[in-house]
Amino acid sequence: MADMLNSGVSGLLAMQRALDVTSHNIANASTAGYSRQRVDLAAVLPADSGGGEFVGRGVNVLGVRRSYDELLANQQRSAAGNYSRLDTYASRAQTLSNLFGDSATGLSASLQRFTNAVQGVANTPTSTAARQVLLSEAEGLKQRLQTYDNRLQEISVETNTSIKNEATTISDLAARIATLNQQIVSTQNQTGQQPSDLMDARDQQIDELSRHVSVSIQSQGDGTLNVYIGKGQPLVLGTRAASIVAQSDRYDVSRMSLVYKSGSTYTNLGDTSSSLGDTLSGGSLGGLLDFRTELLDPARNQLGQVTVGLTSVVNAQHREGQDLAGNMGGDLFSVGGVRVLPASSNAGSGSVSISRTSASVLTANDYVLQYTGGAWALRRADTGVAVALTGTGTAADPFQAEGLAFVVGGTPATGDSYKLQPTAGAISGLQVLVTDATKVAAAAPIRSSVAFGNKGGVTISAGEVLDATAPQLRATVNIAFTSSNTYMLNGTGSYTLPASGIIAANGWMVQLSGTPAAGDGFVVQSNTGGTGDNRNALEIARMLDTGVLTGGTESLTGAVSRMVGAVGVATNQAQNGRDTQKLILEDTTSARDGVQGVNLDEEAANMMRFQQAYQATAQVIKATQTLFDTLLQATR
Repeated sequence: MADMLNSGVSGLLAMQRALDVTSHNIANASTAGYSRQRVDLAAVLPADSGGGEFVGRGVNVLGVRRSYDELLANQQRSAAGNYSRLDTYASRAQTLSNLFGDSATGLSASLQRFTNAVQGVANTPTSTAARQVLLSEAEGLKQRLQTYDNRLQEISVETNTSIKNEATTISDLAARIATLNQQIVSTQNQTGQQPSDLMDARDQQIDELSRHVSVSIQSQGDGTLNVYIGKGQPLVLGTRAASIVAQSDRYDVSRMSLVYKSGSTYTNLGDTSSSLGDTLSGGSLGGLLDFRTELLDPARNQLGQVTVGLTSVVNAQHREGQDLAGNMGGDLFSVGGVRVLPASSNAGSGSVSISRTSASVLTANDYVLQYTGGAWALRRADTGVAVALTGTGTAADPFQAEGLAFVVGGTPATGDSYKLQPTAGAISGLQVLVTDATKVAAAAPIRSSVAFGNKGGVTISAGEVLDATAPQLRATVNIAFTSSNTYMLNGTGSYTLPASGIIAANGWMVQLSGTPAAGDGFVVQSNTGGTGDNRNALEIARMLDTGVLTGGTESLTGAVSRMVGAVGVATNQAQNGRDTQKLILEDTTSARDGVQGVNLDEEAANMMRFQQAYQATAQVIKATQTLFDTLLQATR
């Protein structure tokens, strides 16, 4: 009878625990991160009745266990991190795409309006109104480029702020996970049981962390979880948490760089000489870093590259022209110079001065110039790939590399470095220098003519300027042929006409077509009164659509189209990837919730089952009492 009573009591207590857990599940059916719990029961070891038979003694509650699948949980975290990265990337990429892609106000439209205005001057070179339209469109193009540049700087500031916030959030989550690890260990040591609700709370924090940065988890024997990010940096080790700190970049105080802090140890997670995206990836932080590295920085540099190319070719050709007053043209635009940013850790007194030498070979890359081993070395900032330098770095023989000239001086210390931005600062210094419409140099400064009475029937080109600075450029030159292939200039010398028919002198060239006869003559002279001449305007228009970038293989319009297209393609790919990843996230979340989530129908059935079992065991106890009372009455 005692065994019967013990069995009944143990069953009653077990069903009470089962009902408590079921009630707890129902109450938390809508609680985020909650994993349904189950009571683990086991029969009490039977007792020997003395006759070789074993009689059961009831049930034991082994513990309360949560429903959890580590594989499904990790799959869901990975999917959540990937989705968060792509969602962040796509939303910010869309901002750039909208900025550049507008058909009316976009960069391509602005450049085309300027080109049309140059062509308008070529069509009516005597029109002051057409020249004024050109200056207005030049000013409009400048303002449009600076609007883009200002907006890109605003986006950069917004991105830096978001990166700083992400670092703070990640550090806070790491601290919470470490605290929960400590609470779990303490509870397990006190009770010998796993605290399911604390473990759910920890998993929820890890889930949230995975939406900010890619993580990997490692279980420890004491019940704690170690959390790693990036290339294996331990963010949480047991009850100790590291942190991610956002601080000003060592080259650019306006740019956020990330540092891994563990105790008193600080480690750079990447800077301007190695891509941050290679160190930290996944989650919204990875999306921000990838956006900045893959789209924002290249867009600003490429926009600057186009600006340098535009001003370079327009200025060079404008200087070779003549304005309405007969004066040589000057620069139409000014442009910002190369940005040289010394590292905050520089210990020496070195100096670096850099200028652009050729827009055609200038790239949209940033570089790091470092003094090491007693010599200067150049490498790309994004990839770290070495770039060859020629020259000695003096003013007379500067270093040369990829369209840049470097002059170094002072006494640098080993390890001193400078970040070089050849194009990023170009737009901020962009200005239209010509404000008087009559000073637009639409005409060529020279013209040619054929002497009356020539017998050879030869034609001569109007003339092309080779060197606008030549002092005798517009001096009159008479070309007199002494034979079919020899000639004199102003009655002196004897020169042989090449097969190409080109004659060059005083910074200009002309080309003859046909075979001259002895005595034939030609004149090259100043284009005095050439107000109706449009040759230089035509050359400017032609240069705008000629290969002047990327080694002379890409036009300005082509470079703009490529840049805008690249942003559009990246945006579209990110959006498609985000939509696909969203489906994957929904599937993995559903699979995880199928194991961990609370099913109210199932819990209702369990409630009924445990209630009936509770009532049944209560009847066992009642029956025991009746038997005991009967026994007492029988022996009274």
